[in-house]
Amino acid sequence: LQLRRHLSVSPPPRALLARDTSAIMKLNIANPAGGLQKVFEIDDDKKLLPFYDKRMSSEVSGDSLGDEFKGYIFRISGGNDKQGFPMKQGILCNHRVRLLFKKGMSCFRE
Repeated sequence: LQLRRHLSVSPPPRALLARDTSAIMKLNIANPAGGLQKVFEIDDDKKLLPFYDKRMSSEVSGDSLGDEFKGYIFRISGGNDKQGFPMKQGILCNHRVRLLFKKGMSCFRE
């Protein structure tokens, strides 16, 4: 049995990064069928290792997060960087790029 969940990954606020050198990541796990979502803050590097260097729409097994997520498969559907800039589907590079958006497009800021 494989249950699929959407996952949004985001780093912690800058204040937390300044005083602690270990990696902390917020995982926003959502179940679109039921309309539920839950946010977890994980600071264990071994648990976070499968999430590094993944692209959007990549699927990650939930076994690494613990027994409560055993059998789940998470699909990375979004996230942001340390400065708060969001990820966008279709950008195939690992660094920040400048894009020209129109009003009404996703990631457009006024």
